[in-house]
Amino acid sequence: MPTTLLGIDIGKYAVKAAVVQTSYRKTVVTGLAAVELARTNGDVFAAVRAAIEVAVSTQPGLAGQVTPQKPDVPDAIAVAIEGERAALRTLELPASAERQLADVLPFELEAAVPFEMDDSVFDFHVQPSSKKDAKPADGGEAAGTQMIEVLAAVAKIADVKARIDLVKMAVGTEPERVEVGALPLSNLAEYTEALRAPGPVVVVDIGAHASDVVIFENGEVRLARTVSFGTEGLPETAPKLAREIRVTLASHRAGGGARPTNVYLCGGGALHSRGADGFLAGELELPVTFLPAPAIDLADPQRVFELPAFARALGLALGLVGRAPGLNLRRGPLAYERGFGWIRERIPILAGLGAVIGVSFIFSSCVGLYATAKDLDTLHEALAIVTKDVLGEETADADRANELLAQKAGAPDEDPMPHADAFDVMVRLSEDIPQSMVHDIEELDVQKGHVIVHGIVGSIPDAQSIAGSLKDERCFSDVKITRTTQMVGTDRQKYVLEMDLKCPEDVHDKKEKKTSASASSSAAPSESGGK
Repeated sequence: MPTTLLGIDIGKYAVKAAVVQTSYRKTVVTGLAAVELARTNGDVFAAVRAAIEVAVSTQPGLAGQVTPQKPDVPDAIAVAIEGERAALRTLELPASAERQLADVLPFELEAAVPFEMDDSVFDFHVQPSSKKDAKPADGGEAAGTQMIEVLAAVAKIADVKARIDLVKMAVGTEPERVEVGALPLSNLAEYTEALRAPGPVVVVDIGAHASDVVIFENGEVRLARTVSFGTEGLPETAPKLAREIRVTLASHRAGGGARPTNVYLCGGGALHSRGADGFLAGELELPVTFLPAPAIDLADPQRVFELPAFARALGLALGLVGRAPGLNLRRGPLAYERGFGWIRERIPILAGLGAVIGVSFIFSSCVGLYATAKDLDTLHEALAIVTKDVLGEETADADRANELLAQKAGAPDEDPMPHADAFDVMVRLSEDIPQSMVHDIEELDVQKGHVIVHGIVGSIPDAQSIAGSLKDERCFSDVKITRTTQMVGTDRQKYVLEMDLKCPEDVHDKKEKKTSASASSSAAPSESGGK
């Protein structure tokens, strides 16, 4: 279902309207209309109503013909206030303040605009490629603080509300966007390659009593200014118009901008003023041509040459598509709120979206359940393999696996700690050696239940008496003197005593474990039904 978007350019002497229909990956200009205020005896409401009626009621017919139809109510409307009723400022702020710009800008703009911020509304746009390092005031090395450029527009709430009320009285519907001056031309950059050129290009929207100068660079607005000269008073005022444009270009150059490469003319005054392009080319010493037509479909291709005259109205309509780069003054107390009628008109779309979401949810749930079932089968197979390898019985039942695991855990564990260790050997040696005997131990080695003692005694019989005493200990077995030697330069004897360290409890525990294991293995066939 296409969406109808309406842009209304209200001037001092004429009202222009452009209708754009958007659908999936397609945007078409379906209607263009211009009504001079003189035809309505200066009644702005009647002129706006007549322009909208003509623009909306012309729809494409067969073979590209445009046929009048019953006017449709547009889905969204955009309008602009005059550039002289707003203030446009470009501010440099630290990049760290980018997240709090809505709170910081009112204080920064208060000293830069000629009216009170409490009675004003503003919008801003951060230039995407404007980040740069700050230059210190003393001319020294840069401090390294990154700065951003912010283009801000400020207008009085009363002026913006007056424009909203004018459209509402003429059409019966409030505009969704209220832009400023010629800034809606920035919405054409996406569709016009000439405005996306890397070098600065100048667009001059010539009106009847005022003109707007906008400088673009890479599709972004770098400077915008409204000058107080238009087609009214030509040809006498032509030099003054050229002078104001030169001053605007000089201001851009003074701010560090490069020399523009091209100048494009648009607006009703540009098309109706013969020789304007040649005159300005000589005055500005730059190539001056009419603004190229945007790369957008037209319901009536024969009207492509009229697009420069409707550039601002077309930019307003395209500003309603997605996130437009233009500035919208419907903020704060003037924020646009869609009514119940808008929701009611879109009930079929919302119902369709709800149905799609419901079907997607059911399909996603079915896929999730199927995947869960497959994962459960995989887990059962893995459980059967693990129980067979570890517990000796293959089962995919979790309860049975828990029973087998409990039986396995109930079996007594073998205590790895022996009943006697090296400390016990030292204690027994100290107790069995008589106090009257002079005895020294050079080395005591206990490894894997075997003890080796290297000692020094007064005589070999002393060593034999020690070995005899140790044989009576319950945890010592196979006690024997394996070697004796005479110490050099003395009558004392060195001896080596070896024995096994094994208490009766250790042997008894191992026998019980083997007996329990044998009983379990012999009982297994009967428990499983075997013979």
